[in-house]
Amino acid sequence: MIVTLIRSAMTGDACAIQAIYAPVVEHTAISFEEAPPSVVEMAARIEATLQDYPYLVAEQGGEVVGYAYASQHRTRAAYRTSVDVTVYIADGVRRTGVGRALYGHLLPDLAGRGFHAAFAGIALPNKGSIALHESMGFTPLGIYRDVGRKFGKWHDVGWWQRLL
Repeated sequence: MIVTLIRSAMTGDACAIQAIYAPVVEHTAISFEEAPPSVVEMAARIEATLQDYPYLVAEQGGEVVGYAYASQHRTRAAYRTSVDVTVYIADGVRRTGVGRALYGHLLPDLAGRGFHAAFAGIALPNKGSIALHESMGFTPLGIYRDVGRKFGKWHDVGWWQRLL
């Protein structure tokens, strides 16, 4: 079994994180971004996220193979203890426990910071992401139908929630 190290992301991880994320943006509707962010933009995102939320990476053999982070759920003050969570795993290590390891650190970290509820939006269909989230205690809330348009098609987004 390969040991996965989970640690806080650093701006120096931006190149590896961008390499995991770019193909998702370019070739799938999993992300609704239409152009991959640059390494510089990814570093800025990491830095901005770490000001208020955890941003974690998973390493195997010194190589970043996945990442997960939290972000603001909504802007109104009453939502301040709710967060959105995101996880991305490198192609060659999906379905090997990396996502579970990342969430196994991220979700308790969020609870320790006083957050109450975590939400995950999943572009559908995505059986792997649904299975990961449900295995981590997320429950389905509903579906936003035809909410995103990418590659000339409309896409649904399902929403899952876990109380922390």
